[in-house]
Amino acid sequence: MRWQKIVTMVEAHAEGEIGRIVTGGIGKLPGSSILETLNWLNSDGQSLRHFLVNEPRGFAQMSTCLLLPPKDPKADVAFVIMQGDKTHAMSGSNTICLTTVLLETGQIEMQEPKTSLLIETASGLVEVDAQCHGGKCQSVSLKLSDCYADQLDQTVKVEGYGDVTVDIAFGGIFYALVDARQLGLEIKPDQSRQLVAAGSAIHRAVNAQLDIKHPEFKGIEGISYVMFTGFNDQGEMQGATIMPPGRVDRSPCGTGNSARLAVMVARGEAQKGDAFIARSIINSKFDVAIADVKPRDGYPMITPQITGRGWVHGIHQIGVDPDDPYQTGFTLSDCWGEALDLLD
Repeated sequence: MRWQKIVTMVEAHAEGEIGRIVTGGIGKLPGSSILETLNWLNSDGQSLRHFLVNEPRGFAQMSTCLLLPPKDPKADVAFVIMQGDKTHAMSGSNTICLTTVLLETGQIEMQEPKTSLLIETASGLVEVDAQCHGGKCQSVSLKLSDCYADQLDQTVKVEGYGDVTVDIAFGGIFYALVDARQLGLEIKPDQSRQLVAAGSAIHRAVNAQLDIKHPEFKGIEGISYVMFTGFNDQGEMQGATIMPPGRVDRSPCGTGNSARLAVMVARGEAQKGDAFIARSIINSKFDVAIADVKPRDGYPMITPQITGRGWVHGIHQIGVDPDDPYQTGFTLSDCWGEALDLLD
């Protein structure tokens, strides 16, 4: 084999959203903290993401997660999430994929009926409780680090759509939350393309017009995604997170619902102890709850709890021949969507 490098990964999905977990072949990365490693990956280290995520070794409808040694001595493992646009600090569905892979492949010993882990991310520590039986990780509950509403009822001028009202909130990464009814849209599979077009336009407008920065985590700034919000006919929460460069998250979205819960608390629509069902555009489910609420300057800080399921569905290796003209891959709008300008 003439490959210059070989990367091993295990594939899983959490309620429909694919998370590939890189388990070997990367080597040591720069950074004295996971946040520093994240910022390096989003600057000098971008070629690694392009190699893993872009075609022909990757594809649009997935994330590729790097399993890293933790910097915090309390943590069991650390990770970052690579997608088409950049490397992200946190993802609920990918944390569920990671936990399922670690336990079901034996990289961390499974304890039945419950295995508890502490996972380090660039935006803080995540407490994980996995319910396990018969060698299967049956469900994963996450307690995320502090989340909060940042800006409520902001108006942005969106090309092709006019004035749109958004809420900005931090759920491990920043979101713009938009009531889909504003644009006459519904969160249904047959409206995916319309949701993507509107969400991509709003994404551009928000990051151009609003100043969004985390007060502690340098480099975590601007929204990562737009999340359309609504309710289904049963009164359950429903959402559609639009991911650059133009697709809908298949899962209900853990960080998005964490941001949404923070906004609900800020508006007095929810409080500590409240629990909800959150549905995705394909009707998959997360159970979401508010585990704690703490005061802060501005809107309250919350600890969200997200519970969902993951399934391992593949194990493979990728590599690159030295003569391959596509060393870091490529993207095309026929598969990656029409918002390629949102990629880096």
